Amino acid sequence: MLPTLRIVAWEVTRSCNLNCVHCRASSNFGPNPQELDTIQAMQVLDQIREVGKPIIILTGGEPLLREDIFELADYGTKKGLRMVMGTNGTLITPDITKKIKGSGIKRVSISLDGAKRESHDKFRQVNGAFDKAMKGISYLKEQGIEFQINTTITRYNLSELEAILDLAVSLGAIAHHIFLLVPTGRAKEMVNQELNAQEYEDTLHWFYQQQGNVRLQLKATCAPQYYRIIRQEAHSKGQKVNKRTHGLDAVTRGCLAGVSYCFISNEGIVQPCGYLELNSGDLRESTFFDIWKKSPIFADLRNFSKYKGKCGRCEYINICGGCRARAYAATGDYLSEEPLCVYRP
Repeated sequence: MLPTLRIVAWEVTRSCNLNCVHCRASSNFGPNPQELDTIQAMQVLDQIREVGKPIIILTGGEPLLREDIFELADYGTKKGLRMVMGTNGTLITPDITKKIKGSGIKRVSISLDGAKRESHDKFRQVNGAFDKAMKGISYLKEQGIEFQINTTITRYNLSELEAILDLAVSLGAIAHHIFLLVPTGRAKEMVNQELNAQEYEDTLHWFYQQQGNVRLQLKATCAPQYYRIIRQEAHSKGQKVNKRTHGLDAVTRGCLAGVSYCFISNEGIVQPCGYLELNSGDLRESTFFDIWKKSPIFADLRNFSKYKGKCGRCEYINICGGCRARAYAATGDYLSEEPLCVYRP
């Protein structure tokens, strides 16, 4: 039986107006000449719709630098797909917010990696990035557009995590999603900024404990252990796990790569996720349906009996699975054990 496709993250461009230290795509200003054009991009949306009705995350790079972005968003919306956007927020203007709303984009995620101007701008390596993102958020609020805050956590900003969460609350965000650094792209130079396994564990426990303190939806990404921790915390309190099964805030399983989620590069290469750069099929040569159904890499990722080391022995494998991208970055084997996990099966 073909697994249900829930989310597709689509790198519609690698162009970007910032120069973030952790960028998975090592993005630079200016489009890649090999980028899928408008017609090809629409064909991709047609093919995705043949598989299901997943959430489509329009990301980059900076998706607002793609000239036809709202044409694509409108096309996907009319196909019955839920279109959302991930942006750094600096290019949002009153006119842009009207186009976001008019094209049917349901939610916008804004990346904030510092609670104040100095720390965020240092992370983004462009002065004024924080102030422009704040201005962009104010324009989204004026139009009543739902937005969330995304934060990539490193040792550099770990001490600000609570303040960033407080900021997300004060701004009126619908959700706060945290991402644990995966050393790919420019982030390969930030290996020394990765949390160690115990810091990772402690941070995820703290994040879970904020559930009752804020009204936001809280979700951890690239942190599959969070789904083990949810169950451990609930069990210790005699509570049931409150699972959300649909939408961007769904709490279903840890690593979704190749299981219910995939990534499409700006050139049409399908990967298990954006951080796991394994060519699982080329949309210029094959259909999305064939790739989703027949990719040997996806088949491996869906077969938990193939997982190695303590991940393969772990009783939480069905709900965690370990970060496959982090395993691959550390060992060159995407089926090896998650290197940043303190839990012993």
